[in-house]
Amino acid sequence: MTDIAIIGAGVVGCSIARELSKYDLKTVLIEKESDVGEGASKANSAIIHAGYDAKPGTLKAKFNVLGNPMYDAISSELDVIFKRVGSLVIALDDDEMQTLHKLYYQGIANGVPDMEIIGGKKVLKMEPNLSKDIKGALYAPTAGIICPMELTVALAENAVDNGVELMPDSKVTDIKRLDSGYRIFMGEKYVDTKYVINCAGLYSDEINNMVAPPQFKIIPRRGQYNIFDKNYGDFVKTVIFPCPSKLGKGILVSPTIHGNLLIGPDAEDLEDKNATNTTLNGLNTIRHGADRSAANIPYKNIITNFAGLRPKPDTDDFVIGESKFAKGFINVAGIESPGLTSAPAIAVYVVGILKDINGGLIEKEDYIPRRRKRIRFEELDDSEKDALIKKDPRFAKVICRCETVTEGEIIDVIRRNVGARTLDGVKKRARPGSGRCQGGFCSPRVIEILARELKCDISDIKKGNHNSYVLIKEDAFPVRAAALGREQCPDQVKSRGSSNMEDGNTQSGSAKGVGL
Repeated sequence: MTDIAIIGAGVVGCSIARELSKYDLKTVLIEKESDVGEGASKANSAIIHAGYDAKPGTLKAKFNVLGNPMYDAISSELDVIFKRVGSLVIALDDDEMQTLHKLYYQGIANGVPDMEIIGGKKVLKMEPNLSKDIKGALYAPTAGIICPMELTVALAENAVDNGVELMPDSKVTDIKRLDSGYRIFMGEKYVDTKYVINCAGLYSDEINNMVAPPQFKIIPRRGQYNIFDKNYGDFVKTVIFPCPSKLGKGILVSPTIHGNLLIGPDAEDLEDKNATNTTLNGLNTIRHGADRSAANIPYKNIITNFAGLRPKPDTDDFVIGESKFAKGFINVAGIESPGLTSAPAIAVYVVGILKDINGGLIEKEDYIPRRRKRIRFEELDDSEKDALIKKDPRFAKVICRCETVTEGEIIDVIRRNVGARTLDGVKKRARPGSGRCQGGFCSPRVIEILARELKCDISDIKKGNHNSYVLIKEDAFPVRAAALGREQCPDQVKSRGSSNMEDGNTQSGSAKGVGL
């Protein structure tokens, strides 16, 4: 029997998995999709918030302020790029200036450090591309930007390094109580576990309802975004917010960690938990909102847009704690913004809940806090590039010209212990296809590399989850149609080992075959 089963491998589930991997426990991380971080964790604003926005006394306020300073150590240990660029909440009139003062005192109550309210002239000196009508702003220097996809993958990799078993493609279909825990069904397979941690995001209410009466409802709130070419990544240097409304923090204008410009999101409550499509109305809404904050936004240089669904709880706060109806079943639900910021603090808190229930946990003596560094070829200086190419010529082959991503980097992210198995999985980890051509040139080469590394035919490669095959052989169409939904490349998936890029060998066995 497993000690702990975590349902949901988003940033919160992976944070908890990593925190639990510090202890002598058998932990499994169950994910319905083919990869980690496929829900809200890959489609959000990518902001580490300062903490002034949340209402004092809420779990959101508590974990935001606790989580923010943890990112310096986390980003260092996990080799994830993180920058404290600061944030500005801007005011365009006297009423909004009053709102800024309320946010300031709310931030003081929450324990946010180093905030100040500054005048319009100073704001425009800091950010000359903003609206000339600005009267002032709330400046919070502790806010930052990060790549939530890279963070989630890094958390999962480190958790697996420390013994956590990842089970992708494992949609939970039912949960039954046992005398000493729970049996979690994933179609025809199942896992027995002493404790369950429900981190299922949009579906956390449905998972709760499998073992207990309904206690909360999750409402999908769609937010849409535009991403601009890197030539305009310095349009703003800090994260720019308007004054917030009851629907959220508003349309932000922000740099990204990879040097792009980002605007969004809008906020639209829906019923459909799969509605990640963009709409003309939504994209127009974010454009009008961004235009209120900044002047001359270069819309002709948008390279892509996307939508994400936030798990909005009807409680208006995070839902974290052991269910009063199901002993040993812990809900970690409704983790909307500032969920990314709060994730590491939530993880520590949830482990504390388990310690209280279990009577204590035993720490490992051999815990590995750092993940193996990922090579980012574009960021190396010329001498470092030369040395790397001499060691491994695959780093001389540039596959993605927009982002300068090499074949060596792509092989590395495929061979890691939570390695990429799809076109989107490679993009999420190494960024080929993220530039101005959006994969128009590099995608065929990435597919070839995936097929070679996974030892399967190129027609077996998927864009992302489930049945998203990129290519179909014409003469095998009936066979492919019958095979939709069946996992390909089974031998490679069972090993999915970490790589040794110096000699090209693959070490298997980091991820067990159960549930894969």
